[in-house]
Amino acid sequence: MNPWIGVGLALIALLGGGALLGWQGVMFATTGIVFWLLLQISRLMRVMKTAGAAPMGSVANAVMMSAKLHAGMKLVDLITLTGSLGLKQAPETYRWCDAGGDAVDVVLRKGKLAEWRLVRADADTASS
Repeated sequence: MNPWIGVGLALIALLGGGALLGWQGVMFATTGIVFWLLLQISRLMRVMKTAGAAPMGSVANAVMMSAKLHAGMKLVDLITLTGSLGLKQAPETYRWCDAGGDAVDVVLRKGKLAEWRLVRADADTASS
């Protein structure tokens, strides 16, 4: 969701609460906004705890990971999918490898998935 939509909804809740119920409505809307922010932080902390427990750049199956990727995925969704943090290859480029040697190179722009490439293990050995 676009962050501006969230800001707009929060402002509408604050103004609507103030218009309908006065300062109590503003406090109720503020409580809802803080609760929503706490849910987002809790989700992020859970994802980072899971990613921190796994080896960096590892994924169960690189081919399946590549099949599940789509342009515009957020970094948090990518970490949830892989279960680990990627190994940084270049600025905004990360790699996840599986036990068979297959890898997925991911390019992020502004925190969102822009492009990815599956690197097969047998393709590397054939070219060498």
